[in-house]
Order: sequence, then structure tokens, then C-alpha cells
Amino acid sequence: MRFEDSRSFSQNPRDPGFFNDPYPAYREMRSGGELFFWEDYGFWCCAAHKQVCALLRDKRFGRQILHVASREALGWPERPPHLAPFDAIERHSLLELEPPEHTRLRALVNRAFVSRHVERLAPSISALANGLVDGFEQERAADFIEAFATPIPVRVIAELIGAPADDSALLLDWSHKMVAMYQFEPTRADEDAAAEASLEFSAYVRHLIAERRRRPRDDLISQLIAAETNERRLSEDELVTTVVLLLNAGHEATVHAIGNSVKIILEHGLVARFAGAEERELAVMIDELLRFDPPLHLFTRYALEDLQIDGVAIRKGERIGLLLGAANRDPSVFAEPDRLDFARTPNPHIAFGAGIHFCVGAPLARLELNIALPILCRRLPALAFAETPRYRDAYHFHGLETLRVVW
Repeated sequence: MRFEDSRSFSQNPRDPGFFNDPYPAYREMRSGGELFFWEDYGFWCCAAHKQVCALLRDKRFGRQILHVASREALGWPERPPHLAPFDAIERHSLLELEPPEHTRLRALVNRAFVSRHVERLAPSISALANGLVDGFEQERAADFIEAFATPIPVRVIAELIGAPADDSALLLDWSHKMVAMYQFEPTRADEDAAAEASLEFSAYVRHLIAERRRRPRDDLISQLIAAETNERRLSEDELVTTVVLLLNAGHEATVHAIGNSVKIILEHGLVARFAGAEERELAVMIDELLRFDPPLHLFTRYALEDLQIDGVAIRKGERIGLLLGAANRDPSVFAEPDRLDFARTPNPHIAFGAGIHFCVGAPLARLELNIALPILCRRLPALAFAETPRYRDAYHFHGLETLRVVW
């Protein structure tokens, strides 16, 4: 990593030294001022907490740009035809939309994540976590990501939405192939896999929707089918994209949050403390885990108009990178930010983002962490590393590839 000048920074996101521990690089990035130009990505970025929070809420920026400008006007080439299936899903994604479309879809989806709906999943999460430990406890060793961190979120979001738990492997495969499109410089093979997964995933969801139209159940798909707004119902394409998005986003980040949290617990010798934590204390501790090593480190926004930030001219259609992981270690907001501190209060971390795109599944993710981590620590009090954990080469997601443990 290096600064070429006071504003330009070079750091390959696929460098193992970086994606395994990006925090030293983040300290350098913050030293360059409010904005710095990340050469490898080719856009301006912000790593300071105050500015990241402000820009996440700034209406001059959006997750999409083509609602206010054409590709031709922006000087963009046409999208490759082979990405059409992937783009068809993205076109209606809640993550990519801006008001008023975002407002309408978000209002419908929010109904599934109100506290009374989320809290009723607690017994299922507890039973699932205990059942998983039952399954590998006698082995005395496991890859924790595969054996525990992954099954919990994918099965829970499947239950909430109404997908069969037995289809978890299919959902994971499609999700991983689609999410690969967000990593740094996806290959043509990544693109082809994402397109194929998009076709298969959307066909699968259309089949589920057809079933729920015939026989509604108490699940999110049935709720979305029945939901009405002041304008109109969800279109079929919007419904498909929303279900795909929730199945993808509903587990991907939470897998990393659980894995990263267990890594921190083991590094700091906190198994006994989590095993005996009371509910209120546990909530504070989990907030600090999320601040310390969050699962999502980079969000991007498009400038919706020409503007200036800190003396830097940003043209309409240009992207800006917002570094959540760096903002969570900003010393101007968090005293001794590289120290895990369970007495840290207040703790204004932005692991779940901010603004209109604040993570809709945050209550569910917190519930999963609140239940799964104490169960694991109580059931396996001798839990320890079997080898040094390795993070995935998948920046901007920040999660472990493996976490091999023994007990």
C-alpha cells in the first residue's frame, strides 16, 4: 500500500495481507484527508466515520444513477448481453433502488422484520444452534464456518421467507455465485456463473411464488403476495427480485458476522464470558464485536449531480466508496479503536449501514448472534483455534474462508 501523493492511494484489494487485516491500511487511508482516490478501484473514497455517516444519508448520492441519466450521457458502454439474467434481478433490487420505488418496496419488506415477527424465530434459532452442536460435538474438531456459522442464517432466512430448509445447499450455491459479482474485478467465469445462477434462482423463486398463490402460508412470500400499497401490488419481477435479495443478503453478511465474532472471542479468551453473559450485557458485547470486525467493509454510491466534497470535484455518475470497516475504527469517534472494549458506550458503529439503505435484516442478525454465540460458548467451553483463521479473497465482504477449531 502507498500514497502516491496526499490524495491518491494504491492498495490491491486481492492482496492477502490486506484482506486478512485491512485495518493498518485504513489508518493510512484516513490520513489522506476527508477523501482519497483509491487507484485500484478508480474512484474516490471516504474512510472517516463522520463523513461516511453523512454520505450514507446524503440525498445527492444514490445506489443507482440510471434513473436520472442514460448510459450514453454518462459515457458508459452497454452492458454485456451475457449478464442480462443477473441484471434482470438487479433492476428491481431493494439495495439498488432509490425513492419512490425504494420507499414502496421497503415498506412492504419491513413488515416481515418487525420485532414480533423476528422474535418468534428465537426458539427455532436456539433449536437449530443446539442441534448443530449435537451433530459435531463428539468430533472434537470442525471447520466452524461450514459446521455452524453458515447453516444458521441460511436456514433461518429460508424459514422466514418460506423456502424449504432442505434446499439450503441450492440457495447457498446460487447466492455465492451471484455475490461474487460484487468482489474486486470479477472474471468472465464469475460473470457466467452469476448469470446462470440468476436464471436458476429466479425460476426456483417463481415456482415458490406460484405455490403460495395456490396455498398461502404464514411466511414472507405469502405476505408479499397479499400486500397492497396505495399505488399497486408488487409486480411479479419485483417479487422475485425481493425474495432473491432477502435470501442472499439474509445470510451472507450474517455468516461472516458469526464467524468474525467467534474469531474475536477465541483471540481474546472470551468463551466463558459469553457463556455466562446476561441479555443486556450480551447486546452491548455484540455491538462491540460488530464494530471491531464487521462483515461488510465497502459500500458505493453514485453522485446524482455535480458536486464538491473537501475541494474534490465529483461529477454526476461518478462512484464514491464508503468504507464502513474503516469508519468503525476511526479514533476521532472511538477511543483506542483497535482495542476490544465491552464498556464502550455509546457505540455508534455503522456495521449495518445508515440512511434509507440501513440493513432491513439488522434485528434478525442481532437475534441470531444473541442466541447462537452463548449457546456455542456454553456447549463447547474448551473451544480453541486448530489453525490460524483465513479470510476470504472477497473484499468488500470481510469474512472467514475457514475457522478450524478444536475443543
